[in-house]
Amino acid sequence: MIELVDEAATRRLAEDIAMLLGPGDCLCLVGGLGAGKSTFARALLRALADDDTLEVPSPTFTLVQSYELARFPVAHLDLYRLEDEEEFDELGLDDVLQTGAALVEWPERAASRLPAARLVVRFEEGTAATARRASLRASDPVWRARVERTLAIRDLVERAGFSHARRRYFQGDASPRRYETVRSGQRHAILMNAAPLPPQPTLRDGLGYRQLVHLADGVDAVVAVAEALRARNLAAPATLALDITAGLVLQEDLGRGAIVENGSPVPERYLAAAGLLAHLHQAPPEPVLALPGSATPGYLLPEFDIRALMVEAELFLDWYLAGPGGQLVPGLRQSFARAWQPLLEQAASGPRNWVLRDFHSPNLIWRKGEEGLARLGVVDTQDAMIGPAAYDVASLAMDARVDIPVALERDIVARYVGLRGRADGAFDEAGFRRQYAIMAAQRATKILGVFTRLAVRDAKPAYLVHVPRVRDYLARALAHPDLHELADWFSAQAGIGSGEGR
Repeated sequence: MIELVDEAATRRLAEDIAMLLGPGDCLCLVGGLGAGKSTFARALLRALADDDTLEVPSPTFTLVQSYELARFPVAHLDLYRLEDEEEFDELGLDDVLQTGAALVEWPERAASRLPAARLVVRFEEGTAATARRASLRASDPVWRARVERTLAIRDLVERAGFSHARRRYFQGDASPRRYETVRSGQRHAILMNAAPLPPQPTLRDGLGYRQLVHLADGVDAVVAVAEALRARNLAAPATLALDITAGLVLQEDLGRGAIVENGSPVPERYLAAAGLLAHLHQAPPEPVLALPGSATPGYLLPEFDIRALMVEAELFLDWYLAGPGGQLVPGLRQSFARAWQPLLEQAASGPRNWVLRDFHSPNLIWRKGEEGLARLGVVDTQDAMIGPAAYDVASLAMDARVDIPVALERDIVARYVGLRGRADGAFDEAGFRRQYAIMAAQRATKILGVFTRLAVRDAKPAYLVHVPRVRDYLARALAHPDLHELADWFSAQAGIGSGEGR
């Protein structure tokens, strides 16, 4: 039983539940007239809409009130006036749950028609006039685990000093992680929710894809990498609260400033990012990073090895070329590997340093008013590795989500090369530029597969808008003379590089 001492507490519980809802969910509110159902429903819908002024009329007479929200639609049903359960069938709940969520008041009027998997929130009057009591009953273990998790997040936030915090969904990356903004008065933070992932199918060598390419699970990498970057004077988010076992971390919010304006790159900001990489690469990372607040020796930074590089590149074959259920031409996988192998060996044998992995516009925050390295906030670094030093330069100079003109790309690389050369007299510019071309080609190849997979497998078609740009980037990289055999493969098998980007 949850004690709700006032209406504000009821609204906070509604926000907690709103943060776990998604398409297909049915949430039922039970309680007498005046028990708090309307307060809860209004707060939940406003939290889902991220709009404190959203009009939420009672559906008592209309039976259904629909909301086409940005993330997914929500139907608010009030069955108080329902006289027969058969009337419920006309309300179209099954259709609603195909793409959205449903909030049902007076569900007992149509209990046999509701989905078996649902969450029931029951309200009772409390001891004071504005006090209420709420109990949550989940119909299955999955629902119970979700409820326990959102309440654990509230507890973590409160213990971190964010009393009576407001929680809102925050758009994150393409990974399974979920993010929230947390605000309490003038304090605000970002909550990362990295729930344990289900076992992955084996892909190779007894390992799943995430293991093969060294994607981090949990939040130990989140904290260890961020703290290591902060120790090198970079503006990575400080850790405010942490539960490693649960996969929850509350981090400093570095702001919303971008290195892109009106859809175009701001050259000054991209060049500053190149300078940041040059600073970071003055010394490679330690293999084991300290993990504050943990009894373990630390976090082992993975090696971006040739196997991982090849497995990533093969996403191009499996998703971009073959498509779901498609078949590759016999021998194509083997010829692909033969074209890549010597190049990846070259890149891997060169200077190895920090690889933050997704060092591009979505993860770089421009902080107006700051100076030097502090001008750029760096987030989403948990998948960092030790690998080819040119990888992140390629990620920045061929930003997959922004059109980077050839001239700006050259300036970014030149800024990095110039700074590295001045700091290290032994810096091999020609070797670096060769490594840059190989890593740019590998990353573009991987991204073409990743974006296609996101569109087809994960129903996120918005990523396809970036495909023509990434094809152009791949063609640019393939124009390097040392990549001519790989360029011939792409030209023959995918029509990429034959005139594009040259």
